Amino acid sequence: MKKLLLPLGIAALMMSSCGSKPASELTLSGLNPKDFQTEVNTQPVSLYTLKNKAGMEVCITNFGARIVSIMTPDKDGAMKDVVLGFDNIKDYINVPSDFGAAIGRYANRIKDGKFELDGEIIQLPQNNFGHSLHGGPEGWQYQVFKAKPINETTIQMTRFSPDGDANYPGNVTAVVTYTLTEDNAIDIKYEATTDKKTIINMTNHSYFNLSGDASTPITDDILYINADNFTPVDSTFMTTGEILPVADTPMNFMTPKAVGAEINNYDYEQLKNGNGYDHNWVLNTNGDITKLATKVTSKVSGISVEVYTNEPGIQVYTGNFLDGTVKGKKGIVYNMRSGICLEVQHYPDSPNKADWPSVVLEPGQTYNSRCIYKFTVEK
Repeated sequence: MKKLLLPLGIAALMMSSCGSKPASELTLSGLNPKDFQTEVNTQPVSLYTLKNKAGMEVCITNFGARIVSIMTPDKDGAMKDVVLGFDNIKDYINVPSDFGAAIGRYANRIKDGKFELDGEIIQLPQNNFGHSLHGGPEGWQYQVFKAKPINETTIQMTRFSPDGDANYPGNVTAVVTYTLTEDNAIDIKYEATTDKKTIINMTNHSYFNLSGDASTPITDDILYINADNFTPVDSTFMTTGEILPVADTPMNFMTPKAVGAEINNYDYEQLKNGNGYDHNWVLNTNGDITKLATKVTSKVSGISVEVYTNEPGIQVYTGNFLDGTVKGKKGIVYNMRSGICLEVQHYPDSPNKADWPSVVLEPGQTYNSRCIYKFTVEK
């Protein structure tokens, strides 16, 4: 008989009421589930934990369907938390951040917050250099999802977004399913349906620090991106509409190299425009989820994360705007480049680029996107 996965605080209370003595109410990553129990807009928020037989642990809150912690073994077998985040729900609510979130309706930027759909110009909230970023200032990262635990390794998060939400058309129901596999991968599946023609582009916005020490930058990590081309941006981080080759530029990660090897080369316009790496790469994988899209490895811990996806692109962001003003888990200050984001996606501003892969979702269709973060160790 499969055990139902309960919010950890409830599970602990049940164990106490039955006379059992839990080893600890804290998660393996040191989180206290009680610090995540609250209500937002009358909707309950909790912390949920996935565990596999190998001992890996992933903690998720239904506020923004966010990954809060990922505990995975390093080269010495010690468990390390490899993502940035907060250790309480108050900070997630009060400190603007995308840490670990399921982004929607539209991940990344839409130029001037405008797009045309069947002849109608739709104006979205503008929150980033005049553009609409990650669904606007009240995007799904700040909304409560309905959590449905499936078993010890799988949980579904559902968000109903009404017609006109942030001025997006259509009543949209989106489901994010997180599965922790037995081979230490987080398999994320996104599905969405609509009753009116709309656009959608979801992703996960975890900041990875594979050393397990978020006080150290990720610039020495080794990065591989399976992409011969990328989409350049202007000084407002907006895609220009071009697709350019990475060959003979600092954007070339076809041969793995340190993230920081050329990151401060601001003589190269794209690094100046992005304040480092904050770009979309056009993947060579052609939607084949069995092909490796991206890989990052910490030389300190030996931990690697491999990324597989059916999406055409990946936004690699190197935490350029973390500035030391935010304290995360364990009171660690998050300084510039203390995390790297690996956001699989359709290309930024696709609604305004007719020749790029479409992000339009019609009634009767189901949006399907998938991202696998697989954790391995190199000794």
